[in-house]
Amino acid sequence: MDLELTAEQNLLRETVRGLCERHATADIVRALEEDPIGYPSDLWTQLGSLGLIGLLLPEAFGGSDQGMLEAAILYEELGRTLAPTPHFTSAVMAGGVLTRAGSDAQRQQWLPGIASGETILTTAWLEPRGGFDPAGVRLAATPSGDGFLLAGEKSHVPFAKAADRILVLARTGPEEDAIDLFLLDPTAAGVSWAQERTMASDTQYRVRLDGVRVEAGDRVGEAGRGWSVWMDALHDGAILLAAQAMGGAARALEMTVTYAKEREQFGKPLGAFQSLAHYMADASTTIAGGQTLVYEAAWARDRGRSIRRLAPMAKSFACGTFHDVTRVAQQIHGGMGFSVEYDIQLYFRRAKQLQISWWDTAFCEDLIAADVLDGDGPPDLRVAPA
Repeated sequence: MDLELTAEQNLLRETVRGLCERHATADIVRALEEDPIGYPSDLWTQLGSLGLIGLLLPEAFGGSDQGMLEAAILYEELGRTLAPTPHFTSAVMAGGVLTRAGSDAQRQQWLPGIASGETILTTAWLEPRGGFDPAGVRLAATPSGDGFLLAGEKSHVPFAKAADRILVLARTGPEEDAIDLFLLDPTAAGVSWAQERTMASDTQYRVRLDGVRVEAGDRVGEAGRGWSVWMDALHDGAILLAAQAMGGAARALEMTVTYAKEREQFGKPLGAFQSLAHYMADASTTIAGGQTLVYEAAWARDRGRSIRRLAPMAKSFACGTFHDVTRVAQQIHGGMGFSVEYDIQLYFRRAKQLQISWWDTAFCEDLIAADVLDGDGPPDLRVAPA
């Protein structure tokens, strides 16, 4: 694995960093906390115009058809500024599911708009008091004529008010993995929602469906195959969430190092105190390890190798690192680190929210353990000869 980025990949990083520095400043991030829409339209428009929303989507449907490593670079930069966008839920998860399992008509209808940013899709997966495994999906899809009636409740639905469609996981039978995916119009009769408060103050909703009708053509993929398609897409997504966490951790450490150089106690900078310097050295070492793990997972994905173990490993390690680094950063900042006037608390709150979102640490460990115990041994990551 060559860890040296190409000139094009470095240009991608510089481009995204410049966009985020202009359109996702700390003031903008603060202003969008608890906002019902939740993302800056200028940043979203610029990402779309540069082809960065559809980075992973097929060229045939308006995407850029780039690799996972390029997407990881994008997500590192989004993580550095905590840029709030519906990119993950729309382009990565919903777009990834449609690319894998959507019909030709569904792909043609939705993917070009997703790639350009003109259309936003979100996903409704988790449920109140439900877990991350398939048993947690209890919202029922009951056959009705040529379609289905959806009844139940979903929580932690990102950007629901801005979405043109919601990709809903619904149970169609008693078997554990009898789950299907449906495209739902959020304005349909029987749909209601309320905004949820989160640790990160990001934009999430609780959505209730009371006998909402969807047609047979709204089902994505084969009957009873929804869970496997969803998990396949989420393995890709976990790598990008890990990249986002590493970008945030790296930026939090940079902020802390700057503060430790400038802030003085007892006549010398904080960074001159050995114990604090060691904390920052440990953080730097852990961040470097996490970045390597993320790139390894992205590299393996781009080469068609298994990421069953690498994806949850990257998500667990990176999000744990983000949380630990920001926790230490707050301690080095002292009482001011907990003040809302200082930016480091923004990173700490988002680190914890990211750690428990999509897959939490325990579920990542379950996935890793399943592959360790049931798999065929560690993945072969040797570089093939040229």
